[in-house]
Amino acid sequence: MLKWALIFLVISLVAGALGFTGIASGAKTIAKVLFGLFLILFIILILLAWSAGEMML
Repeated sequence: MLKWALIFLVISLVAGALGFTGIASGAKTIAKVLFGLFLILFIILILLAWSAGEMML
């Protein structure tokens, strides 16, 4: 998911540099949403791993 967020970020930067502001805006929004989902899932998985490790002790 982080890979796709970075791909859309690059698309947004290239489109913005070429003057395609509508495409750049859409790609930026998609990149932000994907990065947000990545962060949420990452934090959830870290908390689950941490809690499973405590149960083992």
